[in-house]
Amino acid sequence: MPNVVTFVRLACIPLYVWLLFGARNQTAAAVLLAALGATDWIDGYVARRFHQVSTLGKVLDPVADRLLVVTAVVTIMIHGAVPVWFGVATLAREVVVSGAVLLLASLGAARIDVLWVGKAGTFALMCAYPLFLVSDGPSGWQQVIRVAAWIIGLIGLGLAWVAAASYVPVARKALADGRRHDPAQTTRG
Repeated sequence: MPNVVTFVRLACIPLYVWLLFGARNQTAAAVLLAALGATDWIDGYVARRFHQVSTLGKVLDPVADRLLVVTAVVTIMIHGAVPVWFGVATLAREVVVSGAVLLLASLGAARIDVLWVGKAGTFALMCAYPLFLVSDGPSGWQQVIRVAAWIIGLIGLGLAWVAAASYVPVARKALADGRRHDPAQTTRG
């Protein structure tokens, strides 16, 4: 069941892109994006609650999360609803963290649990980007939403980068633990 939720989230990414650029309905696109961001926790919760954690889910869920974030950031930058510097700062953090995860895995590091500060940063960013999209327009009510998007977005971006830095000592320990439990790793590197 949790993997079905993840597959549905993945299947909705092209729909989001079509709503934004094909149908030119930024409000519907923003609502779908917000719903996809809000449901991020559902698959993990269901997997843990009903003891349905799987290897596929452990790989698929983070891939779906990264695809959603990258798609949201790139499309909203192209749409012009968020400044390029903000989008690039968000994407750079994703690249740094994803690259580090892949590197650590290739070096045999032990699994690293997600830090609450990272979850909070991602949650805030996944709230901010739909708000940026909805606020892109001349109406007075949109300006109020834009202020909220900036406040939430800057907090989220700050937390995301704090999380990236916080993973450094955790990653060192995970690498040491992984190598300690796999003697073959100590002779390779």
